Amino acid sequence: MTRGPLVVLAPDKFKGSLSAPAVATALAKGIARRAPQADVRLVPVADGGDGMVDAFAAAGWKRVEVDAPGPTGEPSTAVYAVRGETAVVELAAAVGLVKLPGGRLAPLQAGTFGLGVVIAHALDAGARDIVLGLGGSASSDGGAGLLRALGLRLLDRDGQELAATDDVAAVLAQVAAVDRGGLHPAVATARFTLACDVDNPLLGPAGAVAVYAPQKGATTRQMVKLEEALTNWAAVLGTGYAEIGGAGAAGGTGFGVLAVLGAQVRSGIDVVLELLEFTELVGGAKLVVTGEGSLDHQSMHGKAPVGVAAAARRAGVPVVAAVGRTLLSPGEIRAAGFAACYPLSDLEPDPGRSIIAAAELLERLGERIAKEHL
Repeated sequence: MTRGPLVVLAPDKFKGSLSAPAVATALAKGIARRAPQADVRLVPVADGGDGMVDAFAAAGWKRVEVDAPGPTGEPSTAVYAVRGETAVVELAAAVGLVKLPGGRLAPLQAGTFGLGVVIAHALDAGARDIVLGLGGSASSDGGAGLLRALGLRLLDRDGQELAATDDVAAVLAQVAAVDRGGLHPAVATARFTLACDVDNPLLGPAGAVAVYAPQKGATTRQMVKLEEALTNWAAVLGTGYAEIGGAGAAGGTGFGVLAVLGAQVRSGIDVVLELLEFTELVGGAKLVVTGEGSLDHQSMHGKAPVGVAAAARRAGVPVVAAVGRTLLSPGEIRAAGFAACYPLSDLEPDPGRSIIAAAELLERLGERIAKEHL
């Protein structure tokens, strides 16, 4: 039997509505109704934030569940994806905003210790290439909790180890030195890659606190306290690391991993597409369909759909976007590399109803895309 045209579906999640695999599945149903002969390949993606593990699990990577404390220390579980010696660890799945009990924001109490527990589990299982997706963080602890879970000791001026408390800013403000002697032994030979879509430094008006702490519930007074604490933390670990783009990602988690674990910062979507072997997957395709909940000017700075579009263009394959809404002009959409953009808002202008009926609407968009491009 002769196969029809190859269509690759590589959307990100529609935040607050559908996961990336669910978006791809809905589009595939619509395309199949209109073009049943099409060979549809589902390759859901992520740009480093929540949904990253889902994308790799959908690609056949092993999904591993770990008991790990949530952002405020409560017992919880987290997941990572692994293939061979490469582990994809997602901050949001361990200590993200979505893991806060009852959704209650805790800007001074939340930390990243649970994320370190997950990384240690992956290292113990033999992973030596750790890809860390940064996004959706609930905390602003500069990665101190993560590093503590991996064996780093935080010391005060008297050389005594500082106890963990419910106020991460108070602890970071007192750190005078660190002891790396107890770090997990695999850290010395492991490679750490930070997959993120932001280039903020740790400190200052574009830093972790100024830009992201309000989203985590911090008041003005708490932001002052956190900025002072992270300034001291940077002085201890190395202010040069604090100025690297991406150091401010996930409440400064990027900084801690850069300074202590020797991590490399890369575009989240570029890392994901490389690990998924996207170039090979789109070889010979007639069309690539990508998308996310909102295609806007922020999307132009390292978000998944634009990264997918760039990769598809390099492979010589046209790409269209199926999105919840778009705030870009037709010219900007074309400049971003899309042959066309199909927003759900064209079918359902009410955002609330669009979110609820996203799967059904995406099926309809899939039919329309098949009609116009296949």
